Amino acid sequence: MRGRFAPSPTGYIHLGNVWSAFLAWLQVRQAGGTLVLRIEDIDEQRSKAVYTKALMEDLSWLGLTWDEGPDVGGPYGPYIQQERYDRYDEALAVLREKGLLYPCYCSRTRLQAIGAPHAGEHTVYDGHCYGLSEDERRRMTKKPSWRIHVSKETVSFTDSVYGRQQDDLPSSCGDFVVRRADDMYAYQLAVSVDDGSMAITHVLRGEDLLSSTAQQIWLMKILGYEAPCYTHVPMLIDGDGNRLSKRQQGITVRALRQDGVDAETILSHLAYAGGLVPERRRYSRADLVNICDFKKLRTEPIVIAGTMK
Repeated sequence: MRGRFAPSPTGYIHLGNVWSAFLAWLQVRQAGGTLVLRIEDIDEQRSKAVYTKALMEDLSWLGLTWDEGPDVGGPYGPYIQQERYDRYDEALAVLREKGLLYPCYCSRTRLQAIGAPHAGEHTVYDGHCYGLSEDERRRMTKKPSWRIHVSKETVSFTDSVYGRQQDDLPSSCGDFVVRRADDMYAYQLAVSVDDGSMAITHVLRGEDLLSSTAQQIWLMKILGYEAPCYTHVPMLIDGDGNRLSKRQQGITVRALRQDGVDAETILSHLAYAGGLVPERRRYSRADLVNICDFKKLRTEPIVIAGTMK
């Protein structure tokens, strides 16, 4: 097993981040596999080196150690996305050679007018720019984004928590962006290339990304990679039903640590809240590896409220 934790360094990690990191670490350690730490910093405006350093410090303090990563290296590096742009360019070249890549000149206003998606769904692109002639494209003055054309593509897979999934890409998202007009690589492209080229066999992440998994599976197939097994886990929410985020106060690892909460108490609290352990008490990391039962993981959003002390 090769699993990964792939945080974005856009702020200090909080309990929502720790939840995914803990379960990814737990899944790999129970299987005796290899855990990869990959820094997903393609959002150059929001990603900061100070947060990269901080999240590695916080994960180490929690004891959620990794086997390959920016600091320890490994055979599939580099492990920082901003150092992997050549891989993304190569992937775009493959898509172009296959005749799947095309420029999109649609404005933000036009895309918004197509229709806002329902919760958890993607905006379905109507293919407006796919049918433009070469002459029409030459007359365009706006710098384009680049989309990949999906035609009659239905993707099926089984998620370890949420079961059988089937997604008809033309009706669920349509042709999707793989490189933005500002030259930033899209998440769907970067994560597909990285998981494929790093030989990741198991991906564990939040349920909020379940709806985009089919796009990644299809894209990996086009690029010649084998898709990993997926485990999507329920999101952490506060007492008011709001998803935990970096904007909320008091839930970062640093804040909890300053408040005197130790690492094993944090992990034990999360394990109990998620239904992985039978009793609410402090467990050692070794105990958590031995006792936690993924089959008992809750599927509904998990409320995190009250003190951990």
